[in-house]
Formats: sequence, structure tokens, C-alpha cells
Amino acid sequence: MAAFLYRLGRAAFRRRSRVALMWVAVLAAVGLGGMQASGATSDDSSMPGIESQKAYDLMQERFPEMSAADGAGATVVFVAPDGQKVTASENKKAIEATVDALSDGPQVAGVADPFESRAVSEDGTVAYATVTYKVVKDKVTDAARTAVDKAADQAREAGLTVETGGSAMEAGGGVSGVAEIVGLSVAAVVLLVTFGSLAAAGLPLLTAIVGVAVSLFGIMMVAHPLGLSSDTGTLGMMLGLAVGIDYALFVVSRYREERAKGYGAQESAGLAVGTAGSAVVFAGLTVIIALAGLSVVGIPMLTKMGLAAAGAVAIAVLVALTFVPAFLGFWPDAVLARRGRKGSKNGEKAGSRKRITSGRKLLSGRKVLVRERVEPELAPEKAEKGGKENLGTRWARFVLRRPVPVLILGVLGLGALALPAASLQLGMPGDEAKSTATTERRAYDDLAKGFGPGFNGPLTVVVDAKGVSDPKAAVKTISEKIGDTEGVVSVSSANFNEAGDTAIFQATPSTAPTDARTKTLVKTIRAERPALESDTKATFEVTGTTALNIDVAAKTQSALVPYLLTIVGLAVVLLMLVFRSVFVPLKAALGFLLSVLAALGVVVLVFQQGHMAGLFGVEQTGPIMSLMPIFLVGIVFGLAMDYEVFLVSRMRESYTHGESAKSAIVSGFRHSARVVVAAALIMMAVFSGFIAEDGSMIKMIGFGLAIAVLFDAFVVRMALVPAVLALLGDRAWWLPKWLNRILPKVDVEGEALSRRPTGNQDPDPAPVGAGV
Repeated sequence: MAAFLYRLGRAAFRRRSRVALMWVAVLAAVGLGGMQASGATSDDSSMPGIESQKAYDLMQERFPEMSAADGAGATVVFVAPDGQKVTASENKKAIEATVDALSDGPQVAGVADPFESRAVSEDGTVAYATVTYKVVKDKVTDAARTAVDKAADQAREAGLTVETGGSAMEAGGGVSGVAEIVGLSVAAVVLLVTFGSLAAAGLPLLTAIVGVAVSLFGIMMVAHPLGLSSDTGTLGMMLGLAVGIDYALFVVSRYREERAKGYGAQESAGLAVGTAGSAVVFAGLTVIIALAGLSVVGIPMLTKMGLAAAGAVAIAVLVALTFVPAFLGFWPDAVLARRGRKGSKNGEKAGSRKRITSGRKLLSGRKVLVRERVEPELAPEKAEKGGKENLGTRWARFVLRRPVPVLILGVLGLGALALPAASLQLGMPGDEAKSTATTERRAYDDLAKGFGPGFNGPLTVVVDAKGVSDPKAAVKTISEKIGDTEGVVSVSSANFNEAGDTAIFQATPSTAPTDARTKTLVKTIRAERPALESDTKATFEVTGTTALNIDVAAKTQSALVPYLLTIVGLAVVLLMLVFRSVFVPLKAALGFLLSVLAALGVVVLVFQQGHMAGLFGVEQTGPIMSLMPIFLVGIVFGLAMDYEVFLVSRMRESYTHGESAKSAIVSGFRHSARVVVAAALIMMAVFSGFIAEDGSMIKMIGFGLAIAVLFDAFVVRMALVPAVLALLGDRAWWLPKWLNRILPKVDVEGEALSRRPTGNQDPDPAPVGAGV
């Protein structure tokens, strides 16, 4: 692996113009295709294997006319002034004029007059008109939505309070751009502080933007044919930007390190890609495994989002391995610190070079490799010893002196934060979770006040009476039984299909859609099914938005543990290949569990229980979005393994090159701590930027990922990892002989590079533009 990547890095450096042109061509091709492609479709709500989906499929089969007319809808809610009723002559006249104006709007198929459809509350203070459209919600134009707003203004001028909601009024997905600006701005500052060079700070940003652009345009190209939602592109952008900057950061950092040791530019590029690039490959592979593993859950939307994000990560890896060394070839000294550039010039003038002999020697009973290199005589002697003291080494020595207190404090702290996760409640928040400043939320509240909290989430019951001698009698019996169930306010009249063997009716709960009592009600109604089927010979299923959300929450919750075991098991095997150790992969997996549970606990504290909710722009607490925990587990696992590979691979490299176990920990922190901290800060900045977005799912995922990276990078990897390795000592790198023989050899530490002959050393770099 290392030898192949070394050759790849040198080739990209040497043929930099071709590599750059190749990426420009790829970007132009996918950009052109993405701009010409149709937009993203609506969210794919297909959920195979759950009752709600089965009922919906039966409706589609038995009521084809409903499927054909399944257009978008808007709800216009009218509230009479205090002390008045909507049925008063002036108010009624204003409402009917508004209905007429709504009927004349573009794309409108029809409008249900509230007085004709009995959509007036019992006290006469609230009424609503339902607008149906000829197109699905993604095809509703801005002109159509503007027409609804103008019609509503007519009623407002008459003194009525008017609010609007419904799927047609959703302006579509996508991000505002604030998240990317915030993330890139903070990343630029962190990179500048880390490297002390504008060029070194700008290179990871530039290459990451190229990778994200390729990924985003690629998603746009396939969005319509594959039925991808707008959130798919947002997630791909979020992860692609975060890992793209981080992967380029690791390669550039290693390049600067090799240049400081005295290697030429081309050789340093090859070594950086061969060593740090190996870590990038395996780190990226763990992220891809975690994201692609979302397909085991069995939710198509989750599968599509995971695979699209995995593709974005794969592109980020390719950019780091090829585009980054190509850029280094154009400006080999620009990314160095000022002292490094001066040293490079002095090294070029100094004709005498010394050779550090390559070979193998035996230290502490293990083979140790000494890398062969050509180094200027003017290079400081301390470079050979590993470099000067820095904050990373001082922190590592602090942990090595007090491993037990650090371990106990870290575990107890994360464990305490994880406790609220035990009260996790899953659901799919709707308009009730939006800000009260939005008209959708106010419409939701007005309907709840006028018609009861359950009006916003009716249960749809589909009765299959095919083969029953008297279908109408069977449906009547089922309808009456469900209507008598405690918690059901009303039951609508049944609507039969043309064949007369299937009926649909709605049951309105007395509680809100996200209320735990509504979930209990759905279970109670379904529990009545065996007795009713025995009496009527007809079967029924419960669906609707509320039932669907309950079923999805149950499905994702049941899939979480198998998914977790799958990705952790695969990653433990992968890390065992990388580190040739049993304890290091297990320690990495346990540390991940701590950080992700603590992150889930904080998400529950903020979004469900409301602690510090205002600080993060959360105006309405409620259940945690059903897909959020499994997303958090998958993405955080991949990122956690990133930091594990980057940090521990340097320790492993130092250990295999002759250092003691504790000294290797210090060396790993000397070289990697600053870079890992910078990478974590960048990821936190990118994810935190998405907290400002309007979409509740993206807001929640952004917050959860930012807090999870904080816990994993700064508590688990920076504190618990060195503490555990210090306590284990040499045992940390133990691997049974039989297992060592079975596992394939994967060279991540660059052992093959240490055995390269002298002839592989390259001269100083050619002028910019040469070697095309």
C-alpha cells in the first residue's frame, strides 16, 4: 500500500499539469451534467416492511384514481377576530372571495370551500380551505405559492387572521450557503494558525472545494433518476467539505515534515502520500463502510443518502492522493513556513549531503526499520531526534504520568453526559417543530386550537374486505369499534373503491401526533385487529403520517444495534490489519461508543428536553428525528476512526522504528496532535455551520456531529487513547502469531519505503511548470 501510494504521489507531483487538467476536466464534465439535470425529487418516504407502508401500497393498488391525483396540497386557515365567528356575513364573504382567488391560482386542481366541506370548528372561530394541485410538491412553482399568499392577504385586509401550510408551501430543500461560509472561514483561520503560511492554509481549502464541487454536481446529475432528496446533497456537501479539508491537511502536514528532514520536494510528496496517504485511505475506508452500511437498515432514503455521502468521501480521498501532490508540484516551497523556505534554499546551496544508512537492526526483541534518506548537513540535529517539544508532547507526558485519573475522569464525564440518551424518544417532527415566526407553525397551532390537537395527525385506516360477503357491514363494524376506542375523538365516513372491496376512513386522536399517548393509541387499535378479523373476516391496517412516523421510529430503533455491530465488527477487522494489534481496535471501538452515546445524550438534552435550546435556535422541543441516531452513529463512527488512524498510526510507526511504547506515544503526539486538533476544529466548524439551517433534520445532524467530534477528538483520542496505551505498554501492540500469519500484511507505517534503494532519491524540484 505505502509503496504504491509513494509512487502515486511522485507521479502526481511529476506530472502535475496532467493531473490538474484531469481534475478540471472532471469538474467541467460533472458540472455541465449537473446544471442540465433535473432537480432533486421529494423525499423518498418508502419504508418497506412496516405496516404503514403496506397500507399505503394497498391504497395505491385499490384506489388508482387517488394515486393519479396525488398532487401537492396547501391548507389556508382562517381565524375570526376576537368575539366573532367565521360564519358571520362579512367574514364568510371574505373567506369565499379568498376561495375564489385561490381557485384561479396557477397549477391549482381544486379548492374545498370550508362551508361546503364542513371545515369549520364547532365554536365557529376557525375554518380552513384545502387547495389541491395538479403537480407534486417539488413541481409547485414560486408563482403558485405567491398566488396563495396574495389570496390570503385579501382575507387579512378584511380583519381575519390567515395562516398557510401544507406540502405545496414548502419552498424546497437545499442550504442557504451560510453553513459553508462559516465552515470555510473558521477552517481558513485554523489552517493559517496551524501552518503559519497562507499557501499551506489555502491548499486544503482549495482542493476540498474542488472535491465537494465534483461530488455535489455528481449528486445533482443522478438526483432525479435515482430519486434523491435535497437533504442528500446537503449531507454529501457537509461530509465532503469536512473530510476533504482534513485529508488534504494531513498530506500537506506530512509533506512539510519530510521537507524539514531534508528531503527534496518530489521525494517529500511521495513520502507524504505513501505514509499520511495510507492513513487517509484507511480512514476514508472506515467512513465509507459506515455510510454504505446504512443500507442494512432497509430504508431506501437512508440508503441513498449514505451511498451518496460515501461517494463524496471517496472523491475526497482521491483528491488528497492526487490533486494535493500535484499542487505541491506547482509551488513546492510555498506551503513551507518562512524558516523552512530559507532552509530549503540553504540546502540547495550546500553541495555536501550526508547519507543515513538504511538497514535493519534488532531492538527490544523486534525488528526495527531505519529509513534511508539524503539529508542536508545543515539540517538541525534535533530533526533526527524527532523535533522540539511542543504542546502535544507536553500533554502526552502529562497523561503518561497520570493515566488512571485521566482515564477515570474521561469515562465518568462522558458516561454522565450519555445518561439522558436512556430517555431518547424518536419521532418525525413536523410543522409543530418549526419556529412560531413561520406561518406553517401558526397554521398548525390554529388548527389544533379549533379542531383539537389530534386534527393535525389523523390516522388513516385501510380495510381490505376482498372476499367478504358483506363488505359494507364489515367496514361498519370495524369503524364503530375503532370509534369506541379510548383516545379516538371521531371517525369519518368510509370511502369505498369502485370494486367495493376496499374502504378508507380516518380516525382523529384526542392527542397531538408527537404525543406518547398517540403512539399508545396506534398500538391499541392494531391490537384489536385479531378479534375484528375473526368477527368480520376483513382485515385492516393503520397508516397516515402519524402512524408512519411511529413505524419508522420503531424500525430505526430496532435496526440500530445490528447496524452498530456490523460496522464496528468490520472496522475492528480493518484496524487489526492496519495496526497488527488486538487491543488497539477494541479500544478504538469502545472509545467510539462512549463519544457517540455522550453526543446522543447532549442531543436529547437540547432538542428533546430543551436545556439551552434557545442558544442553538431550537424553539420547540420534541422527539428526536427517527433517522438522526442512526445517522449520528454511522457518520461519527467513520470520523472517530479517522482520528484513531491518524494519531495511532504515527505511534505505531515510531514503535516499529525502535522507540519504546511510551516514547512512541509521545512521538505520535509530537507529530500528529496539532494536526488532529486542527482537523477536529475544522470539522466542528463545518458541522456547526449547519445548525443555522432551517431544516430540522440538518440542524439536528449538524449539532450532533459537532458535539460528537468534540467529545471524540478531544476527550477520547487526546486523553483516553494515550491513557489506555500507557497502561497497556508493549501489550498494546500484541497480536497472536497465528492471527498474524492469517491477516494480510498492510503497510501503513511505510516500512517498504524504509527499504528503498538510494537511487530512488530525487533531486531538488524542477522549476514550476516543468515535467508536464
